[in-house]
Amino acid sequence: MLCGNLRRFKVPLRLPYRLNKLILRTLLTSTKDGSFLTIQQTREELKLLVGAQKIWGTKTQEESPAPAVTSQDKLPARSMSYSHRKAVIPLGSNPGLKEKYINFYNGIRFGRILEDLDTFAVAISYTHTLGATGTNEKSPLSIVTALVDRIDLSQESIVPDRDIMMTGQVTWAGRSSMEITMNLDQEIEQTWKHLLTAKFLMVARNPATKSAAEINRLQPDGPEEEALFQLGEETKAKRMLESQKTLLKTPPDEKERLLIHDLFLKTLDPKAHTFKIRVKPEDSVWMEDTILKNLVICMPEQRNLYNKIFGGFLMRKAFELAYANASLFCKGRPLIEVVDDIAFKKSVEVGSFLFLSSEIVYTVDTRLMIKVHAEVVDPMSESRETTNDFYFVFNTRDKQSVPRVIPKTYAESMLYLDGKRHFDG
Repeated sequence: MLCGNLRRFKVPLRLPYRLNKLILRTLLTSTKDGSFLTIQQTREELKLLVGAQKIWGTKTQEESPAPAVTSQDKLPARSMSYSHRKAVIPLGSNPGLKEKYINFYNGIRFGRILEDLDTFAVAISYTHTLGATGTNEKSPLSIVTALVDRIDLSQESIVPDRDIMMTGQVTWAGRSSMEITMNLDQEIEQTWKHLLTAKFLMVARNPATKSAAEINRLQPDGPEEEALFQLGEETKAKRMLESQKTLLKTPPDEKERLLIHDLFLKTLDPKAHTFKIRVKPEDSVWMEDTILKNLVICMPEQRNLYNKIFGGFLMRKAFELAYANASLFCKGRPLIEVVDDIAFKKSVEVGSFLFLSSEIVYTVDTRLMIKVHAEVVDPMSESRETTNDFYFVFNTRDKQSVPRVIPKTYAESMLYLDGKRHFDG
């Protein structure tokens, strides 16, 4: 249960790089008086733990970490409570921070929340693996986000002038990957309101070999942790099954083929008696007319602990493009309802040209599914490589129905089915 007055949390003193492991672990959980780190302080302490480059283009003389352990049997098993953490987004107790999170209609920039979730997931991951290499303070692992599972937002609106409490822990772990479950709550009118639950899949890498790194086993303690662990196993199995059912590997099933054929027939002119003349049905929009694109030049300011572009930054830019697209389509201010299956296929280097392309791929009643495709473009060879796929579900604020999106080509029909699959969950 959440407790305590968040407006009284204290800021721990900044510590030098070489500090006692026990003190670092205390910082990475909470202070003894029950106060918590802010998410901004959490990000700074992660830099100490990983030994991140503080200024771009400069070399630091920090001590190298001990080698990563090559056998999971040499690592102590951990309970879920070992990695349990809390952090605060101090919107109420730090008014100066408010402008970074507020949007133009006095609401919250949800892209900023996605950035903080990514940072928090990394911090929880390192907490689970902390203490595995003796007394060396610097972690031998590189831990990055591999996938963001479906995030369902509650009906509670996030307000810009109240602290947000973040809580989370490792709820499943394999040999080199772990599932992080996080909850966000906000105190509104002296009552804690649940905002969202998010699950991130994190992977550990050995910086020296660039291969998968062993992490601590997760040993559930009690029936509640057993249930969470079993849910994680089921989610893993479902994820593997869905990866084999992708439309890039398997054709649509009979029901889906009939759906696409029916949509195609609705676009034919009954007077023309030909398949070549296409007519847009009433109250509909061609999918090709919903595309909205953006280009991001990736600067050092957006780098993560490992000098790649921060995954949270990518999520924020993709969300904001999707939001703009949804706003134009709805002719108003849409509400974000679901963030679904964000896949991180390739890291993005500093200096990259990142092309983001959003498209409304499925609509039903008042809701619309937007896919954002991210790819890095080499300006010399003009080659393109996919880095991310993002899926967002929006709803209209006034609950007015939106036009139906209609595919025109076979490729768009596959996007339509892909969007429908994600929408149906």
